[in-house]
Amino acid sequence: MSQATALTTAGEIFAANRIASRIAFAAKSMAGATRRDRLAEEGALRLRCPGSAARELEAVIVNTGGGMAGGDRFDLDIAAGPQSHLVVTTAAAEKIYRAHERGTAGRIRLQLAAGSELAWLPQETIMFDGARLKRTIDVEMAEDARLLLAEAVVFGRNGMGEAVVSGSLFDRWRFRRNGALLYAETVRLDGAIADMLRWPAVAKGGIAIATVVVVPADEALVESIRVLHGQFLGEVGVSTWNGFAVVRLVAPDGAALRHDLGSVLTSIRGENLPRLWLC
Repeated sequence: MSQATALTTAGEIFAANRIASRIAFAAKSMAGATRRDRLAEEGALRLRCPGSAARELEAVIVNTGGGMAGGDRFDLDIAAGPQSHLVVTTAAAEKIYRAHERGTAGRIRLQLAAGSELAWLPQETIMFDGARLKRTIDVEMAEDARLLLAEAVVFGRNGMGEAVVSGSLFDRWRFRRNGALLYAETVRLDGAIADMLRWPAVAKGGIAIATVVVVPADEALVESIRVLHGQFLGEVGVSTWNGFAVVRLVAPDGAALRHDLGSVLTSIRGENLPRLWLC
């Protein structure tokens, strides 16, 4: 076998052992309750809706593969129909494992129809040393729709003696309301992540970060979070402009981040956090 053939075969074997997973889910409002409308699943991802019919539907994303590695891809399309109330979470923290060449790629698309409310509240994403993740989140919402989105990333499980020295995170978010760009941000950490996290302008030595976006929002919501200042274990900053609010969180470890993020989300939603957050 020639060297070229061996390389091609190795590439084909690698590709054949990677997985492309997809969920396409839509919720609808019917008789005062939010119910499952359409669901399609591919690959390792599943979506389940435990509990009885209620005004708000809780949907749980399950990764039957237990994590994602280099070359894996995932696509999530979530739609909240007119007047529906939907909260989406995950069964566990998502793990992104080491990638030798190709990284993990993901696309999340959230659609909010007129009068709908969507809370996107997955549990944290855990990056392992050498992990490479490229993700995009696109949100399209109607003028009177309401959005709460929280995403958390933890670089290594220090409670288990793990540390992330290097890797890559590229996270691109674009939110639009009635087609007009409302919010945009891109986070890129590439290379010596541990060194970057030590910079005061990045994480000041913390290894866990999170961002919460609330649309619509006002100063009253901001103040309800600021009064919690003495309870936080890490650093939390919040501001509002143009009718929406952004909360940034940095913590020394994943447990501290989860504590602070839970406090912020409880302030926003009351006691109505996803049940799996409370386990």
